[in-house]
Amino acid sequence: MGIYNVHERLLAATESEVGALIDTLAGSEDALWPREEWPPMEFDRPLAAGAVGGHGPVRYTVATYVPSTWVRFTFSGPRGFHGFHEYAVLAVDEEHTLLRHTLAMNARGPARLTWPPVWRPLHDALLEDSLDRAELACTGAVARSARRGRYVRLLRALAR
Repeated sequence: MGIYNVHERLLAATESEVGALIDTLAGSEDALWPREEWPPMEFDRPLAAGAVGGHGPVRYTVATYVPSTWVRFTFSGPRGFHGFHEYAVLAVDEEHTLLRHTLAMNARGPARLTWPPVWRPLHDALLEDSLDRAELACTGAVARSARRGRYVRLLRALAR
């Protein structure tokens, strides 16, 4: 099963301001990953190509890292996740930047069954929380914060 999932937010901030958020990923001052509400992103070393880690049961390796611009992670787990996810910073003009998260993978084996009802709603909620954090960090406010539906709240409760 091919999966292509994109979340993006247009931010009233410069490319360098938004790019700086990527550089904080998995660090002690992480301004992008919603680690208070979700399993933290952690690696065996600072963010760099070859760093191994993930968040919760989702495991990956940093495949490519261009500071303040782009980071791509290739999946190693859960079983059946074959592909990548990434954050990219795209300048729109001098005062606006698009922060995009892309997940592109083939779900095989058990992941074909678990992605639609479990992983996708959790992934979507986590990414919207991440984009809320980015907006807050860059602008000081969130115009329309993400809301978690009942189903996502149920999945999170069951995971605890």
